[in-house]
Amino acid sequence: MVIEPKAANEAVPLPAQPTEQSWSRTHLLDVDTLSREEILLLLETAEGMEEVLHRRVARTPALRGITVVNLFYEPSTRTRASFELAGKVLSADVINLAGSGSSADKGESLVDTVRTLEAVGANVLVLRHGSSGAPYLAARHTSAHIINAGDGWHAHPTQALLDAYTLRKKLGSLEGKRIVIVGDIKHSRVARSNMWALTTLGASLTLVGPRTLLPVGLEAAADGGLPSVAIEDNLDRAIEGADAVMALRVQRERLGAASLPSLREYASLYQVNSERLSRAAEGAPLLHPGPMNEGVEISSDVAHGIQSEVERQVQHGVAVRMAALYLLARTGE
Repeated sequence: MVIEPKAANEAVPLPAQPTEQSWSRTHLLDVDTLSREEILLLLETAEGMEEVLHRRVARTPALRGITVVNLFYEPSTRTRASFELAGKVLSADVINLAGSGSSADKGESLVDTVRTLEAVGANVLVLRHGSSGAPYLAARHTSAHIINAGDGWHAHPTQALLDAYTLRKKLGSLEGKRIVIVGDIKHSRVARSNMWALTTLGASLTLVGPRTLLPVGLEAAADGGLPSVAIEDNLDRAIEGADAVMALRVQRERLGAASLPSLREYASLYQVNSERLSRAAEGAPLLHPGPMNEGVEISSDVAHGIQSEVERQVQHGVAVRMAALYLLARTGE
């Protein structure tokens, strides 16, 4: 039962949560080290956070007195806005900083910036950076909690977790489900983190794209500790009977001229359109991490069609990031 506040400005506590004492992580740098139980704990906590967001007054004092700094060295709309809202709904003090216009323009190193933010009282630092591994470097030089909001081509853990949350809401358990991810796999931190999150939850993945945009040796590397995935360069063949489909943005800003055929050719072979989506399982949800290049990797009618979960992904992102902030900030209490 949802408890409504007595007054419009009165904050109310969180609903009953899973046993957060079982969460012991200091940082959230990727999902590759998270166990199935830890992922499920975070997703179950997000369920409670979603209940908070549906209240007449979406506010809880859970993180009152905690300072969250969003430090983004790359542009972002969805991730940055959802982390800001997540912190504010939890009553944290939220500070937003961009790499441009900060002391980074004067030559300050990431380590010095992180130490400065800790010195002024940051408890949680949400970091997006263009260099793969930057959040790991930051974590070694601060006692604040670090959340990786995307680093280079490497990882985007909260995106993968909100994708898993969205798929579980639509499909139930992911055990035995087959999910197709199509697009620029090679340069996608979203695809990398989803490989770990979705396979840990029992799904099988088929990664699809032009050979120039697929990681080299991924199938062989499965024996070396990487998640087991199938690689395919034919979308029409891969999408047959798929339980869910995720299209990835064509990242033109990260591509060399030799990596991608013409956008017309790419759309002809790899665009998720209504004809291709009809080959998947009936009602198969369609995901996209955004922003979308409509008419390139996804057709407009499918992007806004009945099977699209794109807007719900954005909505779920707030609840999942609330859960991440909540669990990390309470570590050690």
